[in-house]
Amino acid sequence: MSDTHGEWPLKRLMTEVVGSGTKSAEDMNREQAAEAMRRIFAGEPDPTTLGAFWLANRWKHNTAEELAAFTDEMCERVEYATPDADPVDCGANYDGKGRSAILGVGAGVVAAAAGTPVVTHSGDRVPTQKQDAYKHVLDELGVATELTPRDSAAMVDETGFGFYYQPAFNPAVADLFDRRDQMGVRTFVNTVETLANPAGASVHLGSFYHLSFAKKVVETFEQSEVHDLDRVIMFQGMEGYDDIRPGYTKVADWSADGTFDDYEIETAEYGMDFEEADLHVDSVAEDSARLTREVLDGERTGHWRDAVALNAAFRIYAGGDADSLDAGLDAAREAIDDGSAAAVLDDLRAF
Repeated sequence: MSDTHGEWPLKRLMTEVVGSGTKSAEDMNREQAAEAMRRIFAGEPDPTTLGAFWLANRWKHNTAEELAAFTDEMCERVEYATPDADPVDCGANYDGKGRSAILGVGAGVVAAAAGTPVVTHSGDRVPTQKQDAYKHVLDELGVATELTPRDSAAMVDETGFGFYYQPAFNPAVADLFDRRDQMGVRTFVNTVETLANPAGASVHLGSFYHLSFAKKVVETFEQSEVHDLDRVIMFQGMEGYDDIRPGYTKVADWSADGTFDDYEIETAEYGMDFEEADLHVDSVAEDSARLTREVLDGERTGHWRDAVALNAAFRIYAGGDADSLDAGLDAAREAIDDGSAAAVLDDLRAF
C-alpha cells in the first residue's frame, strides 16, 4: 500500500505498531513517525483514527527518536524569524497554569535588563487545560502579543525580551486546535510544540516533572535534524511551567559537547524560602501581571521579588552571562534595584 505520504497510514501504524496494547506496542522508527506527522498536518486521518493514534502513543510513551521526527516535521512548517541577539528560548507548556502565578514574564524582563535576551512563546487557550499562559500575562500588561514572527524578532532586538505567537509562527499546529480539544488529554503535540524554538535560539530553558523527561528532551534535541543547540537547562517547574518549584528541586544541564549534569538545589539557599502555596493566586493572568509590575517597580519585595529574581537568575545562567546561579542572582537583583527592569517593561509596552 502506497500513496503520496508513504506506506504507513495511521490506521496501519495502529494495527501493526503502536496500537496493540500498553505492553505489546512497539515503537515507530524515524521514518514511520515522520510520515505519521506529515499525514496529521495534511488533515488526512479520520478523526477517530487520529484520536486513537494519539492515545496509543500516550499509553506507550514516545521515544526520543519519535519525538525528534515529530519535531522536525513541525519545524519544517514553522516560520522562523531570528533576531540579531541570541536569546534564551523559554518554551513552557502552552496549555498554561491554573493555580500559581506565571513568573516567567517578570523573570524574562529582569534577565533582559541584566543583559541576557529572552524569548517566550505560547498560543491562546491551548488544549487540554486551555488556561493562562505567557500571552495572557503580557496582554494584561499591555504588551503586544499577536505579532508576526518578524515583529517578534524586532521586539527581542529592541527590548531584550520577545514573545512569539503560535498561530503566527506555527500555524500547522494551531490548525490542530479542534482535534486536540476533542481529545480531553494531552498528546505528544503538547510536548513538541514547546520545542519549536521560533527565534532560532542556541539555548533552551524548560521544565519537567521527572528527570527522565528532561533526559528525553535532551535526546530529542540531539536527534533533531533541524535544531542545533549549544545548551539545554531544565528544572522541576510548578504545574509543568518554566517557573522553578520552591524547596528541594532538581536541575538538568546539558551542553553540546555531550556533558549532562543533574543536581539538586534548595531554593531557600537562593532567597526562595517559602512554599509553593505562597505563589498561588486567584486569577493567574491578572494577578501575575499585577505582581510583575509591582516587583519590577520596586513596590513589592518579600517572596514575590525573591521568586522573580531566582527565575531570572536561571535565565541569566542558562544564557552563559553568569558562571553560577549566585552570580546570576546578583545580576537579577541589581537589575530590579536600579530600575533597568522596569525600563525594559516600559519599552515592551511602547513597542
